[in-house]
Amino acid sequence: MKYIKFILIITLVISLTGCKKKIYEDTTNDFLDLKEREIEVYKDLSLNDILDIKNEQIEITSKNYKINTNTLGEKAIEVYYTYQKKNYVYKDKVEIKDTTPPLVFSGTTKSVQINYDKDLCNLITYGDNYTGDVKCQITGDYDLTKVGTYKLNYLLSDSSQNETKVDVTLKVLTKVNSETNTSKNKTYFKDIYNLHKKENTEIGIDVSKWQGEIDFQKVKEAGATFVMMRLGVDSNKTLSVDRYFKTNIKNAKEAGLKVGVYMYSVATSEDEALKQADFVIETLDSEKLDLPIVFDWESWASWNTFKISFHDINEIADTFLKRVSEKGYEGMLYSSKFYLETIWEDFNYPVWLAHYTKETDYQGKYKIWQLCNNGRISGINGDVDIDIMYN
Repeated sequence: MKYIKFILIITLVISLTGCKKKIYEDTTNDFLDLKEREIEVYKDLSLNDILDIKNEQIEITSKNYKINTNTLGEKAIEVYYTYQKKNYVYKDKVEIKDTTPPLVFSGTTKSVQINYDKDLCNLITYGDNYTGDVKCQITGDYDLTKVGTYKLNYLLSDSSQNETKVDVTLKVLTKVNSETNTSKNKTYFKDIYNLHKKENTEIGIDVSKWQGEIDFQKVKEAGATFVMMRLGVDSNKTLSVDRYFKTNIKNAKEAGLKVGVYMYSVATSEDEALKQADFVIETLDSEKLDLPIVFDWESWASWNTFKISFHDINEIADTFLKRVSEKGYEGMLYSSKFYLETIWEDFNYPVWLAHYTKETDYQGKYKIWQLCNNGRISGINGDVDIDIMYN
């Protein structure tokens, strides 16, 4: 028995030590080097993307692993390879940096009422790819107690000291009139149908409680084949079902219309996005959909107050869409042309484009195009959004 134990111990020692191949450290840079040592934060890279292989006789065994670019600072790199039946490791370092300055995404002519007492930094809307805490400094002569026009200089800086300078025209007025849409122009569904209905398109609408009671049979008879409807609303972190959702989905399906839903979100964390996705799934209660569940985040005018980065909002949307996909539904992102081009990253999900124009010049891919919000269709008393879906 002692003899058997001895043999087992010797075997274990050999397996743990004796069978390991020696790894030599390559410090010459004769076989390998890096093409770049400074990498932009959040850049999607594998080691293979930055390897400079100088000798074709070596065999790389670790070239496809991802480089973690989510945090700034120095990152150690190890590349394992074989050459002439020997194992080597090449060690180096890369620096993850943020070189992208803050982005301003609002107009730069602003009006305030005399004796305005709020933070002038929040007159414009700005954000950053990496940090949610952009510093704002304002220079220039102005007097909020006197009516007049003043030239201000805004200096915006992120945590990496990247800077954006913006000239802002400030108008101090006796009274600031609220902006109202006085346009009486309407977009008629039949006109959109005649112009855009093709073999590969369908024409539909999207609705919420603002459309009130809808006669979906008349909507169907007008030529619509699908309807996207608001399922839920995120209001001050309180989730609620759209007042007309249950009635809308029941009546739209009975009329033979294809149905998809959207969640109006103001989520500022991935945890909130998960809760909202679960809220949508629970509200549907296994209800089948013909079209996707849409993540609709559009509170850009209040962006300064959220203290999140552009990367954060992309992660939030991705979290929501992944969860609904895991539950067997198709996910979709809704946004306007400007934000799709400047803030949203490329997703592995279809896009619902909002662009109120006769002919969109958006170059990205999209599944649905919301082309107006002043539409008129039989079955709805008032304005409605009209959409084109591409099959």
